[in-house]
Amino acid sequence: MNTNPNPTPPKDDSAEALGSDIKSLETELARQKDLYLRLAADFENFRKRTAQEADRRAAAQKEAFIRDLLPVIDNLERALASEASTSPEQLRQGVQMTLQQLRELLRRHGIEPEESLSQPFDPLRHEAVGSRTVPSQPDHIVLETFQRGYRRGNEVFRPAKVIVNDLSKPESTWNAR
Repeated sequence: MNTNPNPTPPKDDSAEALGSDIKSLETELARQKDLYLRLAADFENFRKRTAQEADRRAAAQKEAFIRDLLPVIDNLERALASEASTSPEQLRQGVQMTLQQLRELLRRHGIEPEESLSQPFDPLRHEAVGSRTVPSQPDHIVLETFQRGYRRGNEVFRPAKVIVNDLSKPESTWNAR
């Protein structure tokens, strides 16, 4: 007869093994969760650093452009401050030189002017601000450029504002928006 008041049930090896597996899985889950949290924090830090670096790069590019632009502004200020004795031709030459300086600045920054005159109208490169009928010219050809267009590489930076030949209208028609 068993005289022990608190008998312990016989140990079941499968229950012990199951408990050990659960403990092992809980440990692995905690390790994976910690790894996930670290990776998430690392990624968030990377994202913030990348955004800050992009902001710094953009600010540096703007600053470089402004530094390149300042001599042009200096030349315009000198032209305005020149005495009244400056001849109109001298003033014109100064403005032409300053314009050339501005064009070179744009080229250095990847912006090139587009030639539109006598080109076929392209709605991706041109904005039609009016039309005329000139029978001696092909239909939908650019007759006049009101505002020059510019491109950066192969992309349109600013479309040209143009007058387009429209042979579907009577010859005397002049339309401008």
